[in-house]
Amino acid sequence: MNALLPVPRQSEFRSRSNIKAALTAFLAIVSRDLLVTRREAISFLLQTLAQPLFFLFVFGKVLATTGAATPGFSLLLLPGIVAFTLFLTALQGTSVDLSRDLGFTREIEDRLLAPLPIALVAVEKIVLASLRGLLAGAIVFPLAYWILGSAYQVRTDQLAVLIGLMVLIALTGAALGLLLSVVTPIQQLPLIFALVLTPLTFTGCTFYPWASLDAIRWFQIITLFNPLTYAAEGMRYAMVPPLHGQALATLAPGIVLLVLGASFLLCLWFGIKLFQRRVIS
Repeated sequence: MNALLPVPRQSEFRSRSNIKAALTAFLAIVSRDLLVTRREAISFLLQTLAQPLFFLFVFGKVLATTGAATPGFSLLLLPGIVAFTLFLTALQGTSVDLSRDLGFTREIEDRLLAPLPIALVAVEKIVLASLRGLLAGAIVFPLAYWILGSAYQVRTDQLAVLIGLMVLIALTGAALGLLLSVVTPIQQLPLIFALVLTPLTFTGCTFYPWASLDAIRWFQIITLFNPLTYAAEGMRYAMVPPLHGQALATLAPGIVLLVLGASFLLCLWFGIKLFQRRVIS
């Protein structure tokens, strides 16, 4: 009986060694991709921040200054722009990057040779895209402070909620990008972006609060099928200061977290399954 005891110990040692090797490879790939992102920092910032900058300037500054928008409109606009930047930057980061690796560069083949499960190759793309989304979303705050001036107001008593929501929004966008990239041929990706991203942006309550759509009930219902709606409403809950002691009416925080969390898990599960099927075949 004693002769049999070392067997499970050796098996456990191999298992720990495999986990350590996979973790080391995972962190090495993340570090390598972060280095590439740092080298391309200028082009990355220009690509991701051009739209938020012009949205803030035109809708938050120009319209408010000319009287075409109410003075408090920028308070409602900024959270939507932050959510939009987080979500879309992460989504495009995964979909474009992974479609390129699966397409003409075939870089994905080198990554599959690393000593880690195939699923973690996809997870690494999500982590990287989420970090890019968080960076772009964080930069929106000083941009807004510079553009909006005295109209810039963000509550600070919900900072933990704000950070948690930003992470969840970026993860959800990245997971959706993974799903899009594995179901779409690279040649059709620009067409999919045109068909998906524009409706996603303008039905996602980026520029208006969900409660303001009561007069257009059918459109209000449509927006509930867009995860960006819950991202924008969650950010308004965490960012807009109370007016005369009364908080802004938004979708319930519990519903926001439930829908975003469920969207992330569903996109992650289907995305990884389809990614594994695609790279194995």
